[in-house]
Amino acid sequence: MRKKSIQDIDVHGKRLLIRVDYNVPLDSSGAISDDTRIRATLPTIRYLLERNARIILCSHLGRPGGKAVDSLRLAPVAERLSELLDKPVAALRDCVGPEVEAAVSGMRNGDVVLLENLRFHKGEKANDPGFARDLARLADVYVNDAFGVSHRVQASVVGVPNYLPAVAGLLLQRELDLFADLLEHPERPFAAVIGGAKVSDKLAVLENVITKVDLLIIGGGMASTFITSEGFRVGASRVEADQLDSVRQIEKKAESLPVTLLLPRDVVVADLLEAGAKTRTVPITAIPEGCRIADIGPETVHDFSEALSRCRTAIWNGPMGIFEIPEFATGTRQVAEAIASIRGTTAVGGGSTIEAVERFGFADRISHISTGGGAVLELLAGKPLPGVEALQDAMPELMEKRA
Repeated sequence: MRKKSIQDIDVHGKRLLIRVDYNVPLDSSGAISDDTRIRATLPTIRYLLERNARIILCSHLGRPGGKAVDSLRLAPVAERLSELLDKPVAALRDCVGPEVEAAVSGMRNGDVVLLENLRFHKGEKANDPGFARDLARLADVYVNDAFGVSHRVQASVVGVPNYLPAVAGLLLQRELDLFADLLEHPERPFAAVIGGAKVSDKLAVLENVITKVDLLIIGGGMASTFITSEGFRVGASRVEADQLDSVRQIEKKAESLPVTLLLPRDVVVADLLEAGAKTRTVPITAIPEGCRIADIGPETVHDFSEALSRCRTAIWNGPMGIFEIPEFATGTRQVAEAIASIRGTTAVGGGSTIEAVERFGFADRISHISTGGGAVLELLAGKPLPGVEALQDAMPELMEKRA
């Protein structure tokens, strides 16, 4: 069921509590090093400002552990947002309590305030009903525009909707629409490229996407378990022995559907996974004892790139190797280029994968770069997102109007 959005309600003069994801990276001086997540919320905020709403933004930042930490205050975020909107954004010193309620009650149409870090209160992560009620007391309507945290069962995500009418923001709606369309109505051939460290983190994703795609590509550290399942030794690379049966079931499923399943056939190995390490490229049948797999090899890059060149839709989650280290970056960079070259729809999700496409200069050639990591994995696994389930369903007439 599609969810009601801010476009389906009258927001004029209303106080809207908007859950955003401003968990932005900070440099050593405490300055914002990447404002992508702030910029992603601008369409929602501007839409509401044009309709004279009163905007109360709330977010977490970092892991303060339920207490106030000065280095994790949201004042720098408010300052940056003010610059982007070209209007003042007040940074409050708390997110609940009499002083916050007084500040909100004094708001006028078109005002914007940013509450202090939600995780300064233990009630946020604990999904405490009392904390959720205190947040809800500030507003007339709740808006979820934080796709990146919509898989979390926390007070500002699933608690507040128990006490306020709850709808989706434009960012959240766009993410949901895009992934629904990709997974249910892709232009074919459709590929999923799945990497990362562990099979156990992605098993539910693999089990779901294999029923939807034409091509499944496996890379990254998790490939070690797949290679082991085929009877080859992987040196000192990590293998999840308890996942071997699951991996074999994935391989059998691919054969039965049929889905083309591509695994590495050569890899880059090293004794040490650090900059300056001596590397070797070897076939998966001859990985030396004591060495660790750090990247996919050139033959594998060729296989993956050639297969992707025939696709019209692709989803990518998880790097092909330890791309942060130059010696092990080639595979991820070349797969990023192959995905960016697809003449069709491409989507990238997950923090490290997004970092890779941005680092290698391919971000502007990707159709959709998601703001979510864990939320993307839940969607790819076919699981509902608690933060989305908590929102009001759109009425049939609204769905027809949008269509």
